[in-house]
Amino acid sequence: MTITEDRSSESTTIKVEGRLDTTSAPDLENRIRDVSHHCKVLIMDLSAVEYISSAGLRVVLQTHKIMAGLRGKMIVKNPSSFCRQVFEATGMDGVLSIEN
Repeated sequence: MTITEDRSSESTTIKVEGRLDTTSAPDLENRIRDVSHHCKVLIMDLSAVEYISSAGLRVVLQTHKIMAGLRGKMIVKNPSSFCRQVFEATGMDGVLSIEN
């Protein structure tokens, strides 16, 4: 998994590429922890995620909760078709802010 970050005055975008699973989820969790306190809008670009496991889902949901607790917002941007299917199957599409 590759994680890239782009900060602007308005938001921080975290782009995730590859597999978001048990092995890689802690890396994303650490990166989110580092940037979440420095932004009001966190955009998680999942367009290049080919697989997401329950560990990856946990990090996405945890990030949503962290940002809400900080009075911020998390947006899932361009989820891959696999991610979208998983979000729909788990009901997370009704909880998360998802944009194409």
